[in-house]
Amino acid sequence: MVLPEGFALPPLPYLVGLLAAVALVAGALARSDPHVSDRTVLALTPWVVVGSSLHVLFVMEWVPDAVAPLLGTPAVYVTTFVVAGLVWLAAMQTETDPVRPGFAVGVLAATAVVAYTLARGAEGGLHLFWPLTGAVVAFLVAGLLWGATRWTYPSVTAATGAVGALVLFSHSLDAVSTAVGVDLLGFGERTPVSQAVLDVAASLPTAETFGVGWLFVLVKLAIAEVVVFLFADFVREDPTEGFLLLGAVAAVGLGPGVHNLLLFIVAG
Repeated sequence: MVLPEGFALPPLPYLVGLLAAVALVAGALARSDPHVSDRTVLALTPWVVVGSSLHVLFVMEWVPDAVAPLLGTPAVYVTTFVVAGLVWLAAMQTETDPVRPGFAVGVLAATAVVAYTLARGAEGGLHLFWPLTGAVVAFLVAGLLWGATRWTYPSVTAATGAVGALVLFSHSLDAVSTAVGVDLLGFGERTPVSQAVLDVAASLPTAETFGVGWLFVLVKLAIAEVVVFLFADFVREDPTEGFLLLGAVAAVGLGPGVHNLLLFIVAG
């Protein structure tokens, strides 16, 4: 099995509705032919936080039963895309450049969902130290890796820009938060491929001293670095598709990373 634990399609009526909504929104976005740049990808980043936070509410069973099927895995990704797409389409109707309003609404939505999650979690006490420590470590690790890349291969960082840095930070956050959860907080890993890496680390003599998360951090960072290198030429040749795909790679890391930290804060 390669699918994460808890992966399940929503009931048929919800599934049909989601697929129809995706088709309509994606079709409208394609017809509008929006300009995509690194600014566009960065402006969509708050929506990743929205989806991650909504899934935490789902895991904690803090959402109404009627809404819950829209916030499981993988439905929450589709739900978030539909909402973000509608906001983007509305922004395109009001302004030539939808980046600012799209980003502003995304920040407001992310702030609201995170604040509600923390408020619900505060009833049982918030656990801040290790999640916040993990976030700081992830930021420092990504910063050092990006700095080293910029020093040794400046053409790569120049081509991928802020989105390349976002990729490294996103996967650093996912990797470090996973290590914190597994080694320090007693959480498990739901993705079989990631669990396989952790199992390899557990079989090494270093497991008792250093835990098992360190190998996952190294593997994730190595893959993220390779992806940034490989996408540099693609972004130069086709910035629209290059930045979109690079942004998707960043979302795959940022989403689980934010989800991990927020879940650790409210669930301990």
